[in-house]
Amino acid sequence: MMQYYIPTKVVGGENCVFENRSILKAIGKKALMVTGQTSAKKNGSYDDMVKALEANGQAYTLFDQVMANPTIACAFKAAEVAKHEACDFIIALGGGSAMDLGKAAAAIAVNPLPVEALFTTPFDKALPVVAVPTTTGTGSEVTPYALLTNDAVQSKSSLSSPLLFPRAAFLDAGYLLSLSRNTFINTALDALSHGVEGMLGVRASLLTDAAAKSGIRTFAECLPALKSGSLEEPAVREKLLFAATLDGMVIANTGTSVVHAMGYSLTYFRKVDHGRANALLLGAYLRFVQGKEQAAGTNRVGEILDALDMRSLDELDAALDDLLGVREPFTTAEIEQYAETAIHAKHIANGVIKPEKADLIEVLTKSLGR
Repeated sequence: MMQYYIPTKVVGGENCVFENRSILKAIGKKALMVTGQTSAKKNGSYDDMVKALEANGQAYTLFDQVMANPTIACAFKAAEVAKHEACDFIIALGGGSAMDLGKAAAAIAVNPLPVEALFTTPFDKALPVVAVPTTTGTGSEVTPYALLTNDAVQSKSSLSSPLLFPRAAFLDAGYLLSLSRNTFINTALDALSHGVEGMLGVRASLLTDAAAKSGIRTFAECLPALKSGSLEEPAVREKLLFAATLDGMVIANTGTSVVHAMGYSLTYFRKVDHGRANALLLGAYLRFVQGKEQAAGTNRVGEILDALDMRSLDELDAALDDLLGVREPFTTAEIEQYAETAIHAKHIANGVIKPEKADLIEVLTKSLGR
């Protein structure tokens, strides 16, 4: 049975926040703006949002304490500010960290969610969320997920509910101008992994495949600019931003795979950027899938390569190596630990090819044991 659901209103283009401020006007009276300490003020998204809210006569409070890979404690702190300031909607400005934090706070602020059972306690309401992505990877602006660092499991855990789909997303590629080349690369690789993993998921459909292939093709079109660092061209930035949103629409309906589950350990224990962590694993994982596809009677890896306009996984490996540079060394003990964590993750059930722990060790060793 096929299902596809994306309730988020997406608008894009230069100055889209101010020009579409009527969308904000209809959502609430007072916003909690959730962001990091510097990025939103540096890239102009904060100033644009303030201008739009003030033109609408809407009040706002700033919460600018979001860190990379936000914690449960930070989400509860933001929710307390939202309650104390009587905010009736959330505006998240930034990359995946800000948007995940904003969505988590939107749920915590209006539900009795205990810290110790945050990810297992059902909830039936959430504050409306508006998302303004300022990177080109997460797709969180169109997903129902909020990922937080969870020390109890030494990984990331996810709040998931249709209530967490942002009410609206504003895509302005101008906000990407201040990104470093490394951030551009890592977030673009994150978007690529979303499209690839979505195509290899048990819930993949004609609709999700169409979005995934479009996002993957767009990544391939932008690959020369990513390699050279020539990212000032507005068309390249806009393509990457919209590709990230397309791939977000994919995983909103398919979920992600074991690549994410393995990647979370790299981020939690070694502070490897999330998109980089996924990309480090992607080539070896695709080789594992390709090796099993003949028996499964599928050729999904071939379809992914076609979307990339590549002839082989060797070509993809070379492109990934160009972008990733020198890979971090990992010990055998680390690889064993990461495989043990990932084999118990819910992501295992999402893949059309189900790996065993030995398969994960092989993927991790080929990816990290260099």
